[in-house]
Amino acid sequence: MSTASIVVIIVNILLAVVLAVGLTPVFVWWERRVAGFIQDRTGPNRCNIGPMRLGGLIQSIADMLKLVFKEDFTPSHIKHTFFFTIAPGIVFICYFLTFAVIPFADDIVIDGVSHPMQAMPMQLGMMWFLAFAGLSVYGIILGGYASNSKYGFLSAIRSSAQVISYEASMALALISMLLTYGTIHLGDMVDIQGGLLFGFIPAWGVFMQPLAALIFIVCIFAETNRTPFDIAEGESEIVAGYHTEYSAMRFGLFQVSEFAAMAGASAIIVTLFFGGYNIPWLDTATLKANIDIVMIVIMVLVPLKVFVLTKWMKKNNRWEDENDIRARETKILIPAFWTIAGLTVAALGLLLVSGLGANGASIAVAVIQIGTFLVKFFMMVLVFMWVRWTLLRFRYDQLQMLGWKILLPLALFNIFVTASVIVFLGL
Repeated sequence: MSTASIVVIIVNILLAVVLAVGLTPVFVWWERRVAGFIQDRTGPNRCNIGPMRLGGLIQSIADMLKLVFKEDFTPSHIKHTFFFTIAPGIVFICYFLTFAVIPFADDIVIDGVSHPMQAMPMQLGMMWFLAFAGLSVYGIILGGYASNSKYGFLSAIRSSAQVISYEASMALALISMLLTYGTIHLGDMVDIQGGLLFGFIPAWGVFMQPLAALIFIVCIFAETNRTPFDIAEGESEIVAGYHTEYSAMRFGLFQVSEFAAMAGASAIIVTLFFGGYNIPWLDTATLKANIDIVMIVIMVLVPLKVFVLTKWMKKNNRWEDENDIRARETKILIPAFWTIAGLTVAALGLLLVSGLGANGASIAVAVIQIGTFLVKFFMMVLVFMWVRWTLLRFRYDQLQMLGWKILLPLALFNIFVTASVIVFLGL
């Protein structure tokens, strides 16, 4: 195996690990800040290490350390301690592995050899994601059952009912996408979305199959057990459901799994319906052919972005007391951001002057596409957070009615229409 292959594999694995697990403290902080904004309050913004609070991010790190060092207590009424212990691990591993087949960029060509930008490049693609996303519910059911608690047991029953309510609709929505794309390989699906409809509309899944996109997104919200489909937890009804009896890092693992599920769901939605790593009207070949122009545009956008950010920081961090922790942090971060922007522009300018070459152009395109994927990914994560703090929880019977009486007939109708169009047009 060549050095380039090893480096690409390591980069893909690191991307999968960071997006699925490493960003959990950031997501916790971000969600609390989004909740604060929607509820017209500040949210966490005081916890600090020296002069740095990172806008409140240090609070999430403190919470994580608290869970690590708390006593891992097992209640005396727990009978199936083995199942009770492994349940959080099952949920975490299943959601973590869903990231293995997500393509972060188009295949990168180095020295004439093509390298896929996936942690585990395989033809299973969509089937791999569905398999592990579906298996995750067993951890929730097992945790609720092994807790030997009425709250946990009710949560396990609710999870079972929820799964059979939305899984069929989600799978049928995906069948429409498989008919449209003609493949189950996620990389091929994203590659198809790099084209154009009618010569000017990006061939994204959301434009080709809007009804399938709506059904899948609703169902994937239920898959992640997040509001408005968090009936398995139902704090106002069954305390916390399946993780009521858990403490310390076993409880923390359930929480990490929740954010890993949200991240995996956001990644698959972006991959299937929003073009993945594709930039509208700029496929991989076009990016490579115009890489110099694209890099010049980036050199302009980076300082502009830092200017807007620092201006916002100055506007929102004016304190009468100059020794306030927020004022001191602002004085450190603004020069740091401008330094990073300057170094980035200088590095890009040096690359342009010296020439990228074939390998350099391929690497630059891959970096730009990874950045594009991350922008779409974070925007989808924001939608998950926005929905959680906006909508109310569905009632137990309402979820089943939505799944069986609304989503399932719509999914079947969409398959009929899609298949009819394909046969009529001879595609």
